[in-house]
Amino acid sequence: MPATIPVLDLGPLLEGRPGALETLGAELRRAFTEVGFYFVRNHGVPQKLIDAAFAAAARYHAQPMEAKLAMPFNEHNQGYLPMRGNTTRMNAVDGIKKPNMNEAVFFKRELPADHPDVLAGKRFRAVNQWPADLPGFRETALEYAGAMEQLGKTLVPIYAAALGLPHDWFDDKFREPMFTLRMTHYPQQEPTAEADEWGLAPHADTSFMTILAQNKVPGLSIRLPDGTWIDAPALEGCFLVNGGMMLRRWTNQLFLATPHRVTNRSGKERYAIPFFMDCSYDAVMAPIPTCISKQNPARFQPFTYLDFMSEYSGTNYGERGRSAAGVELQGA
Repeated sequence: MPATIPVLDLGPLLEGRPGALETLGAELRRAFTEVGFYFVRNHGVPQKLIDAAFAAAARYHAQPMEAKLAMPFNEHNQGYLPMRGNTTRMNAVDGIKKPNMNEAVFFKRELPADHPDVLAGKRFRAVNQWPADLPGFRETALEYAGAMEQLGKTLVPIYAAALGLPHDWFDDKFREPMFTLRMTHYPQQEPTAEADEWGLAPHADTSFMTILAQNKVPGLSIRLPDGTWIDAPALEGCFLVNGGMMLRRWTNQLFLATPHRVTNRSGKERYAIPFFMDCSYDAVMAPIPTCISKQNPARFQPFTYLDFMSEYSGTNYGERGRSAAGVELQGA
């Protein structure tokens, strides 16, 4: 395994050992100032649940097209995105690419139809769409999303320690995190495919935190700060975690939002289940005090999740994006 991607052991933290947060905080700070990705092990998420989520993604995409198109993606970043349904632009590396060679379905927090935010029509706070004839799918997706949210909340205090903040500094900002579970299908790409045909073109995420279950089918590559691309290793029993543009902005550009890409020339069908977690809907994000100095003054005005997502929306989808802007923003 390349020594470039740190591995954080959550065992001591989950066991409540003294000093665990400080140790992990130092490791995370190195990860985000030198690489932009890190692994976590001994995270407490059952492998059986991870396997079930991968199987659910495969089941979803094996449905007839009409079943998938019955839940079209919308302005809330929920629903089904067809193959080649987007082109990475806003957060792209090296300019506009061809449409991405993948299809995906997106889910957010499960809200009831009578939730005040749903009734008020708040963007990104809508009722999920679910497949009509896929028994057990909804339950598996929600259980996996719940486990990822809990893992994300476990990781947040480590970010505080990494930034020299009180360990509870982020607590009020992540009381009910916004999140997106994306289930993606990358079909086999021909070895003779053109070099600029990507499963997912080189880009940076927009999230505060992306948690990616390890994939048995390779395809993910990461661009290190020196410009070198490396294939992401798959460490058994680990999750791979990275930050996006929200984290970078909130930390006043101290932490990296490292570009990455996906190409599936494995000869197999590839599925991915990234989980994107952000702060609560109404939390106000101003440059973090410990990230401001005379040499690095505050670069950004305070913003909210809605401000941030709306700023980036619509760019990657053309006409589709103007009617359903925001999907790419949680789509890496």
